[in-house]
Amino acid sequence: MIATSRKRMLATIAATGAAALVLVGCGNAPEAGDNGSKEGSDNSDFLACAVSDEGSWNDKSFNQVSMLGMTEAKDGLDIEIKDAESKSEEDYTPNLEAMVAKGCDITFAVGFKIVEQINAAATENPDSNFVIIDSEAEGLDNLKGMTWETTQSAFLAGYLSAAYSESKVIGTYGGMNIPAVTDFMVGFTNGAKYYEEETGTKVTVLGWDADKQDGDFVGDFENGTAAKSISEGQIEAGADVIMPVAGGLFGATSEAIKESGKDIVMIGVDLDIAKNSPQYADQILTSVEKQINVSIYDVIESAKDGSFSSDGYVGTLENDGTRLSPFYEFEDKIDASIIEKLDELKKKIIAGEVETR
Repeated sequence: MIATSRKRMLATIAATGAAALVLVGCGNAPEAGDNGSKEGSDNSDFLACAVSDEGSWNDKSFNQVSMLGMTEAKDGLDIEIKDAESKSEEDYTPNLEAMVAKGCDITFAVGFKIVEQINAAATENPDSNFVIIDSEAEGLDNLKGMTWETTQSAFLAGYLSAAYSESKVIGTYGGMNIPAVTDFMVGFTNGAKYYEEETGTKVTVLGWDADKQDGDFVGDFENGTAAKSISEGQIEAGADVIMPVAGGLFGATSEAIKESGKDIVMIGVDLDIAKNSPQYADQILTSVEKQINVSIYDVIESAKDGSFSSDGYVGTLENDGTRLSPFYEFEDKIDASIIEKLDELKKKIIAGEVETR
């Protein structure tokens, strides 16, 4: 890593020239830090930065939990942070360039959609370090990919859902048919089928066809009408547990559940939905978390210590990169033997004795 003082000096020299050209020439790129970032101590000698995708820092999904990791690192590691919130895909490149102009020691791009732009930024700025969240990265010494083996915690959620379900029909759907989404659906289905094999009780999983590697998808992460329609179809088919893997669209599933008048619960994804969206807490059995905040904190700490590596990061049950959220008000509704079984399965998954894919 290039020394911070040198990078800050270069950034300062560039600030009135090249950086201004970048921001003005690219049009609508927001000024770094103008989107709710919280800067650290003025005495800090380490600057961590982040660029969101167009989901915003309050997307109730991976952008929000990424910003949580940044603010936790600010407080815990005494660093400074800056951010740029993208309003559209056209903002990705100028926002990344703005972070380079600020002299960031490490810059995170949140979401697989920014992979092309961050590869270009890392290539053009070999003295700066970059991280892409939710995508692998290969071939550049200054670019680290961060992914999560969400099949592991989703497997536990699938087992729990099958055990909790009265109808023994459970469902899932996704925003888009991409690995960051389908990994949840694969693990969820396999966990339910593990329960079926272990107990001999037939479990039907709606929304994911393992043979075809396809299922129910909204087509994006914004169409609440489509998400609600899929949810209604699964409810009509008997599902009493549904896992939406579609960003903030679990709100559409919540509406479908309420309108059905049936006793149906949801499985949240990405972050602890019951905690972060308490209006849905009475419908959330648990959530399959990507502990992106924990992972980001660890990577920032390594970069601050001078041990940044382009080796890919994979969040697992073993390193607390992924987990099931607490059950909260549902804890008393889940048989103690099932909770014990989940603990047992977690240990077996970590030991490699249970395959989740």
